[in-house]
Amino acid sequence: MREKIAIATKTAMKAKNELELSTLRLMATAIKSKDIDLRGAGGSDELISDDEIIAVLTKMVKQRRESAETYTKGKRPELAKRELEEIEVIAQFLPQALSAEETKAAIEKAISDCEASSIKDIGRVMAALKENYAGKMDFSAASIDVKKILSGK
Repeated sequence: MREKIAIATKTAMKAKNELELSTLRLMATAIKSKDIDLRGAGGSDELISDDEIIAVLTKMVKQRRESAETYTKGKRPELAKRELEEIEVIAQFLPQALSAEETKAAIEKAISDCEASSIKDIGRVMAALKENYAGKMDFSAASIDVKKILSGK
């Protein structure tokens, strides 16, 4: 994953694509920051795994979606557009997202596997989904669907 980002950064530099280059640099910085956090916590020289990189990038996408929404509400479409363009660059490095049907099937399978029967079991179901579908699912939307199913609505 790191190598893909490095290659994309070099390509963006050569193409003089400022938006892509700045976004890729932000991604690299966020990943390096997470590496440093890991070293500080455990004293190890290990780097974060590809799964953890996906989690970092997913968080970046979520932040940009929220910012774009805020800018749109604040009548700042040019800033919202920039955030959405950055999302497109970051999304290139994330696994393909599940479709609505695949998400629904995954939720139903997780509920079945966890033998969840009430709203109290939502934590176990969400943990199972996060373990199996990291970077492939919008967990805030999935949480709403899980609550609906478990509450019987």
